[in-house]
Amino acid sequence: MNRHPFHIWLMAVMMLTSMAAYGRDDLSTLADSLPERWLYEPETTQEFPTDDQWWRLFGDPLLDSLIAEGERANFNLLKAGRRIAIARQSVAKARSAFWPSLSVSGGWNKIRQSGDENVREGDAVTVDYFSAGVDMQWEIDVFGKVRKDVEMQQASYRASRADYASVSISVCAQIAASYIKLRTLQRQLEVTLDHVEEQRKVMKITEARFDTGLASMLDVSQARTVYYSTLASLSSLRTSVAVTVNALALLTGSMPAEMAGRLSAPAALPEVDMLVPATVPSDLLRRRPDVVAAEEQLAVSAAAVGVAKKDFMPVLSLAGSIGTSAHRLDDLMTRRSMTYTIAPQLSWTIFDGFARRAAVASVKEQMLASIDAYNLTLLTAVQEVDDALISYTNAVAYEQSLHKVTEAAQKAADLSLDRYKQGLDAFINVAQAQITLLQYNNEAVEARGESLTALVNLYKALGGGWAEGR
Repeated sequence: MNRHPFHIWLMAVMMLTSMAAYGRDDLSTLADSLPERWLYEPETTQEFPTDDQWWRLFGDPLLDSLIAEGERANFNLLKAGRRIAIARQSVAKARSAFWPSLSVSGGWNKIRQSGDENVREGDAVTVDYFSAGVDMQWEIDVFGKVRKDVEMQQASYRASRADYASVSISVCAQIAASYIKLRTLQRQLEVTLDHVEEQRKVMKITEARFDTGLASMLDVSQARTVYYSTLASLSSLRTSVAVTVNALALLTGSMPAEMAGRLSAPAALPEVDMLVPATVPSDLLRRRPDVVAAEEQLAVSAAAVGVAKKDFMPVLSLAGSIGTSAHRLDDLMTRRSMTYTIAPQLSWTIFDGFARRAAVASVKEQMLASIDAYNLTLLTAVQEVDDALISYTNAVAYEQSLHKVTEAAQKAADLSLDRYKQGLDAFINVAQAQITLLQYNNEAVEARGESLTALVNLYKALGGGWAEGR
């Protein structure tokens, strides 16, 4: 008796050939070509860059509270958190494939068979019985397809965490930048109000000199022009303040009226002068969430190649059921009523019109695209950090230079007004000096805000704060 039929030997040979062509050796060769940072352990976690709370450097408790509220209630951040939860459940779903699926059933059946189905006429047969049982289906992960799918979902989960960190950094930076803009506008509003009061006094001087015959109506008209034009600019500033307050309300997930009440009182701009490094360590760039997300997406693509190649492997499944069936309900638990089936099965697709080959080629191209995306993300990070460093350095230099300009403009305004009172100069010099002084005072405030905003943008570009020796 032949105990080893030919078709069994043929199946074994084909299986070994397939494993040699598409097995783990080929996947390990692919993995060896990737940078070390692109190979991850399943349970690797990332510390969120915003954990360093870089905004506390500004020393403003209200800003601290606004960012804390934004981290709790910003809707873009909440959506990103939901995506993490979704990705976590996808990992759990992929892991469930390691286990068999069980189902229970029970019921009553009544069957009547026709007596005229046979050649000779006969009586109809009626059968009725009760049944109950447990069914099992299990695809055994002999060749690691389920494991590869779990790895892919875990990488996707880590990418969602990196995306959350990216949104978190963006939200914190937007809140800080909007808060600095608000304080800048409020300070400009205070400066403009001070100038309105000074210009009103000068206007009264010209009116008094006109009444005594010491000045012409032209002086009065010029003084009124300067005064009313400055007064008119207050409306635009107040509108900008209200719009910025509304933006902060949206970023923190609160109502505009509530936010306006909290931010109505002006406050000084933070006095922060940071010494930033001329160059940025590479580890700071690599912790940027978008860089981490690009790395994780590459890990997803690499795992997808493994999943696609596992389709060339046979599928070993095990089906079974155990139950009971009897005509009488009280006979269901007797030994003679017990039933069971065990059905192990090995299935193997040997030809599918080259669909699997195309699928593997497709995911390989996707992995190459992910490599390109990572390289582009890294270059973009370098550019953004370099731009932020340049912007901050130049903003600080511009702010410092404007201090000297405003001092000179203030002195020119005082001198021109004194000479006008003495009758030595025409009023047009006073008007021009007032306009110039207001312009440079506002520019000085704006420059301060821009230097602080540039520092915020630098923190955002670096993915958070940094410390010496970090």
